[in-house]
Amino acid sequence: MPIFARYAIVTLLPVLLIMLGAVFGGIFALLALVWLTLVAAGLDQVLPDVSAAPLEAHWADRLSIILAVIHLLMVPVLVLSLDNQRLFLGELFVLFLAIASFIGQVSHPNAHNLIHRSDRPRRALGAAVYVSVLYGSHVSSHRLVHHAHVGTPQDPATPQPGEDFWSYVARAWPGNMVAGFAAETARLEKRGLTPYAPQNPYLIWIAGALATLVFVTALGGIAGLICFVALACAVHLQILMSDYIQHYGLQRLRLPGGRIEPVSAHHSWDAPGGFSGLLMMAAPRHAEHHMNASRPFQALGSDGTTAPALLPYPMPIMAVLACLPSVWRRVMDHRALRVMEAAKAQLSLEDHAEPGDLRAALTG
Repeated sequence: MPIFARYAIVTLLPVLLIMLGAVFGGIFALLALVWLTLVAAGLDQVLPDVSAAPLEAHWADRLSIILAVIHLLMVPVLVLSLDNQRLFLGELFVLFLAIASFIGQVSHPNAHNLIHRSDRPRRALGAAVYVSVLYGSHVSSHRLVHHAHVGTPQDPATPQPGEDFWSYVARAWPGNMVAGFAAETARLEKRGLTPYAPQNPYLIWIAGALATLVFVTALGGIAGLICFVALACAVHLQILMSDYIQHYGLQRLRLPGGRIEPVSAHHSWDAPGGFSGLLMMAAPRHAEHHMNASRPFQALGSDGTTAPALLPYPMPIMAVLACLPSVWRRVMDHRALRVMEAAKAQLSLEDHAEPGDLRAALTG
């Protein structure tokens, strides 16, 4: 089967099921949820890595644009479903979970790819996806803060060694918003502009969020607003979950002269799994993305780059483990410590950096 067909089937089939579920409920919404969770976890064990067959650029662009447009229809679909007399409360809940899973596992990786593209229209489309779930600030914080400071205390999106996911959420969620605003402010000040100049993207993020809330309320009333805010929170958690899983325990070390080491492949975890690689637009190849941020998803893996930090299970399974702090640490701490000690040895930093603190945090 052509690689484009594989990407299209894996990412678009849940869309069809969600739409059918919004109209007819029952089995269709449940099938969409199962496809995005249990099927993903199961088929990851048997499908080969998608990087073995890269997707042609023109097909990749078309699919990416289609998925972004589909995403922008998801919120009205969910809100209008509240008035569907065919659907019982349980069916609405399953539909909610299916849409939240689709946005977290397909729309977010796709929008993430778009905001890194060089042309303005595609970057704007990716930003619109994040604005539609009240997370436009992610566009600023991810591009200006996370990619510049990943693996350091200056990046709120990098989990601290030994930090559990729920503590991470409480710190990183507001921290990313504040850090993104500070980064945009610094860019404006270099141009002689104030933080509240019209050129500050945060004005767009805030105005877009307010417009979305007004639209949802007009469409579905207070019930629609409550449902949408819950959906946005679920999506934010999934975005934070991705950063947590892909950077846990990996720190950039301090070189003898005091400079922080450059971003390398060992500062991000890659994940196994062919199905989730299709579903998440090659997002599990995260180490290469950090080393080549502008490289589109279909080209990741084309140069044979491999990451020394490989997660033991595919992303869907790791997400479940991350919700259980004691289990997560039992699975991940010794792996993270092994990666960092190998990095130290490669850089000849036995007498430098902060290995003792790192070991204490990951074994405490």
